[in-house]
Amino acid sequence: MKFSTPQNLQQIAEILDCDFKGDAYFPVLGMNEIHVVQPGDIVFVDHPKYYDKALQSAATIVLINKEVECPEGKALLISDDPFRDFNKLTNHFNPFIAARAVIADSAVIGKHTVIQPNVFIGNNVTIGDECIIHSNVSIYDNTKIGNGVTIHAGTVLGADAFYYKNRPEKYDKLLSAGNVVVHDNVDIGALCTIDKGVTASTTIGEGSKLDNQVHVGHDTIIGKRCLIASQVGIAGCVLIEDFVTIWGQVGITSGVTIGEKAVISAQSGVSKSLQGHKSYFGTPADDFRKKYKELASIRLIPDIIEKLDKL
Repeated sequence: MKFSTPQNLQQIAEILDCDFKGDAYFPVLGMNEIHVVQPGDIVFVDHPKYYDKALQSAATIVLINKEVECPEGKALLISDDPFRDFNKLTNHFNPFIAARAVIADSAVIGKHTVIQPNVFIGNNVTIGDECIIHSNVSIYDNTKIGNGVTIHAGTVLGADAFYYKNRPEKYDKLLSAGNVVVHDNVDIGALCTIDKGVTASTTIGEGSKLDNQVHVGHDTIIGKRCLIASQVGIAGCVLIEDFVTIWGQVGITSGVTIGEKAVISAQSGVSKSLQGHKSYFGTPADDFRKKYKELASIRLIPDIIEKLDKL
C-alpha cells in the first residue's frame, strides 16, 4: 500500500508514539508485507527468527520490537508491539469508510456494463466496459475490474485476509489494506470468495475462468487463461502462472508457486511448489504417472502377502 502523500520517519514515529533510528526526514512512501516490499516501504517484524530477513529486505523502514544496528540506507521504528502498530498505520492511512448506498458514489462503472439487483459496490471500485455482475455480488472497496468480466451470483470480492497473531488472550487480526484486481475477460462463478491483499493486490489474470465455490486467499496471483474448477481452495500468497488447469476440490497451501501449464487433478493436495508443463495428482501432489504407479503397487500388496504366507 502506497500512501497518498509521502511521509517522513518522524511523522510516522509521531503517529505511533515510538522511537526511531535514522534521519527524521527519511522518506516513507508506504507499507507492505515482506514478500511485496519496495524501497520506501515499512515492513514489520516481531520475532528474532525473522529479524535478518526484514532488515535485509527491499523495505527501507523496519518496524521492529528491538533496537538493533540499523543497516546502511535504512531506518528503524522501535515499537514494543510492531503487529499492533502496523494495524495502527493501516487504520490511519486506509480507514474504513462505510458506503452510504448500494453503489458507492465514488464507484466508476464502464459502458454497457450490467449490474443486476442487490449488488453491492463499495468505495473507489472501478468496473470496465461490457461486464455482467449478477445478483447478490458484493464488491468491496478499491476493487478493480477490467473489461468483459462476468461475475455470477453470491460472489464476494475483497473480503479480509485470513491473517491472525496468536496472543495469550485472543487471536489478533492483521488489518487488510490491499485490494482485488480482476483483469479483462475473466469469468467468476457463483459463490466464489476472493480475499483482498493485506497490503498489495490479489490478482486474477486476463482470460482466466473460475468455476463455482472457488476460494482465493490474500495476495495470491493467478496468471492468464487459467482454468480453476469448483471447490478449489487456494491459500494466501500463492503464485499460479499462466495457462494452469486446476480441477475440483484441489487444496493449495500458502506461499507456493504452480508453474506455467501445470495440470492438477481433482482432490489433490499441493504442499510444495510444482514445476510447469507437468500433470500432478494425489496428496501430497506429485507427478501424475509416478503417483498412479504407486497406487498400482499398493494394490499388489495383498497378493504379495498371500504368497509370502504360503512359503
